[in-house]
Amino acid sequence: MLTGLIMSGDTPVARFSGRAVTPILPSRAPLCFRNGGDLEAWLEMRAIDRHRTNSRILKRVLRLGDTSDLNTVLRVHGATITDNYWVKTDDEQDLCCEKVRFSQNYFADVALHGSFDSFSKQYTPEQLRTPTPELTNIGSYEKCWRLIDGEWVMLKQGSICEIYSEVFTAKLGKRLGFRMADYQVIDGCAATTDFTEGRLNFEPMAYLTGENEEYADNYHALKQLQPGLEREYLDILFMDALVFNVDRHTQNFGILRNGETGDILSMAPNFDNNMALISRGYAEDPERTANMLVDMFRDLIYDEGVFYKAPNLDEQTVRDIAVSTMPGADVDREYVVKLVMANYAKLLK
Repeated sequence: MLTGLIMSGDTPVARFSGRAVTPILPSRAPLCFRNGGDLEAWLEMRAIDRHRTNSRILKRVLRLGDTSDLNTVLRVHGATITDNYWVKTDDEQDLCCEKVRFSQNYFADVALHGSFDSFSKQYTPEQLRTPTPELTNIGSYEKCWRLIDGEWVMLKQGSICEIYSEVFTAKLGKRLGFRMADYQVIDGCAATTDFTEGRLNFEPMAYLTGENEEYADNYHALKQLQPGLEREYLDILFMDALVFNVDRHTQNFGILRNGETGDILSMAPNFDNNMALISRGYAEDPERTANMLVDMFRDLIYDEGVFYKAPNLDEQTVRDIAVSTMPGADVDREYVVKLVMANYAKLLK
């Protein structure tokens, strides 16, 4: 039975014995542990998706043997790029954050491409011992973390339409005044810099509501946690409806906290929109396409008695962004304009 500490940097914030977790500093512990919690469930939530092909290749390269989610995440002490939490067992008293923190990623290409060259490469013992952030890089798409000019940047594979949808949505959201993660194209992938900048903690909504994607339940949980967060959540839902992002779930939106104090700062920037817009192809008539996300958004603000002021948006602005995004890509940009403006008109009704 594992016993030890959940750490925030070099500060113990909770103790675990087996699966049971007892907070030491509730104000700094992960939100799911403020009143206790399940260690293994939390750790497994942080593990790389075992169904990704390159995940299996990566584990083979690293000679993991036991490829269970729990063993996978413990290989790097539960650490991730996007927060400063990690676990220290009672027999690792000399271990500190500096030894756990990621400083290199020798296995980025394995995780992203899984190519024969990366699989057959002869890695040194030192490289094999160096913690890789890929083992806690979650999500179903093949992706990796690269250290570029001193910053961690995530690269995610996808079709041209998926990458275009991601980059376009980020640009459009920023133009509307929303907090969006920055996206660009690097090596044919959608790429975004770690928005925690190595000092904030990103905690996904799953820490509060599990897999419950019901708008009202998440709205109330955020409002109860810290009034004002629910208004930022509405901005995310508005964007989802505007660009028809059908893949919003409790792992791809959440909260930013101060890494030193645990203070809740804001909702995290809007990210992970690669399954929006034209990612699944083109409908016959974008102006007549049913959009249940519009109805769900409008039902929420009506049921909660909330006034939501939609930002101003005009067709020329959408067209300018559509044209300037990935100019060489084979994308029907007029379709994009018509779809967004049709959704916008529905949201204003």
